[in-house]
Amino acid sequence: MKLKKPQFSHIIGVLLVLCIATFAIADTLNPWSGKVVGISDGDTISVMREGRAEKIRLAEIDCPEKSQPFGNKAKRLTSDLCFGKIVLVKPVTVDKYGRTVARVILSDNHNLGEDLISAGLAWHYKQYSSSSRLAQLETEAKTARLGIWSEPTPIPPWEWRHGNSQRENLSVNEKPQIGELHGNIKSKIFHCSTCRYYSCKNCIAVFKTREEAIQAGYRPCRICNP
Repeated sequence: MKLKKPQFSHIIGVLLVLCIATFAIADTLNPWSGKVVGISDGDTISVMREGRAEKIRLAEIDCPEKSQPFGNKAKRLTSDLCFGKIVLVKPVTVDKYGRTVARVILSDNHNLGEDLISAGLAWHYKQYSSSSRLAQLETEAKTARLGIWSEPTPIPPWEWRHGNSQRENLSVNEKPQIGELHGNIKSKIFHCSTCRYYSCKNCIAVFKTREEAIQAGYRPCRICNP
């Protein structure tokens, strides 16, 4: 039985498809510039590209979740640094959610991810990055006890997302009462740093002690009992 030889036109067609796919992948990973039009959280932004907003997940770092201490502060810093500004997006890959994972360079040539780590508002995501620079910046922020590193037991967001939070296993009286207290300017309730309401959008009053907060007319949260 003779085997049919593949037709020349079929081979050309396959090669053409492969070439198109290769060029499409290469184009996806090419750097491009655009205006930042949205901030989802500390490590996720939306940047305009060819008339539409493209969601960008910052590469190599992981910011606290919104429900975590310093989650809202990370989002606020990201907004202050890039919202409404033109940035350079350097794609690395595309994640399982279809988001472009990229390094984002600000107008002053700073790397947005590096700035967040330096401020103590992001972890170096070592599972996906071996950057010695990011590791060094994280060490410096940790030594200075900035942001997340001012917490007695900072919980990485990848553990928080999977429900491995140590905080959930502590009773109210076991929770450490260390660090600044945040007061909600609307409810007049203040929280300790381990409370889930610590970084709420209205929790912008800062107190060093319980007595200071009470003297200012605030009352302690019944959940964290600061």
